[in-house]
Amino acid sequence: MTDEQTVIIPWDEEVDPADLFGTNNENITPVEEKYEVALTYNAEGIIIIGDKNNALKAQTVMEKFIKLLKEGKSLDETLINYVMDFGGGEAPSAEAFDSMVCHTYRGKPIRCKTYGQKDYINAIRKNEIVFAIGPAGTGKTYLAMAMAISAFKAGEVGRIVLVRPAVEAGESLGFLPGDLKDKVDPYLRPLYDALYDIMGQEAGERNIGKGTIEIAPLAYMRGRTLDNSFIILDEAQNTSPEQMKMFLTRLGFGSKAVITGDITQIDLPFKERSGLLTVESILKGVKGISFISLTHADVVRNPIVQRIINAYERAEK
Repeated sequence: MTDEQTVIIPWDEEVDPADLFGTNNENITPVEEKYEVALTYNAEGIIIIGDKNNALKAQTVMEKFIKLLKEGKSLDETLINYVMDFGGGEAPSAEAFDSMVCHTYRGKPIRCKTYGQKDYINAIRKNEIVFAIGPAGTGKTYLAMAMAISAFKAGEVGRIVLVRPAVEAGESLGFLPGDLKDKVDPYLRPLYDALYDIMGQEAGERNIGKGTIEIAPLAYMRGRTLDNSFIILDEAQNTSPEQMKMFLTRLGFGSKAVITGDITQIDLPFKERSGLLTVESILKGVKGISFISLTHADVVRNPIVQRIINAYERAEK
């Protein structure tokens, strides 16, 4: 027989029930579904009914929601899932999200949404080279782009260089139709998307035309030295160890580099090693270099993406 328990959380006068429960109870439905409890309220407070252990877990999560609301944070789908991932106990305070990166050209603030993202931003601020490794949707490329644009606008660097390996073409782009831009654009499109979203397409294209923002395949970095630049190497899991070494040694004076990648999505030819898989064992502990690992808990896309990642992780185990 189920050990059912009723838990009552007394009302906190500082919190509006509408902010806590959301429209049509949208904020508490995920809690009910995850912990298999019933959530209601009356004059006494918030009523949680369910299996004893689950009811207590739901209580911890609801109390965290209340704490976040009192700290001035608004509950949304991403934050609700993040709190539940941590069982409420280690979930972030509102202070964890105060790390402002920049504003988009539309005036929308770009802030960290998870502890992992905040660690990532802090690492970029403090180090010359940062590796960000994690699954899709954790903001690896977008936050790096935001930091690059912020540094560029502040005059901290004079140029932004955005790089991707063109793995599908084996970095031999000559057989594709069109000029160089036409050849490499399909591989670099995600970088354009992030750039235009933050800076605006008009300003982005203007800076590309002036050469202050450069987007290029990794193959074209060989032999160069990049001074006073913010360099982003995206999809770094698709570099060979030799390419990774070549890229890292392009860094000149006054420059900063961010290398992002997802080691679960390596598209290199069979048996070819990934430079991202080998680099940490070589460079770990080197001053000025930081490695940040982002996880499914840092995914800020549609929650179904997080569920897909979790399902694949379970299958791989």
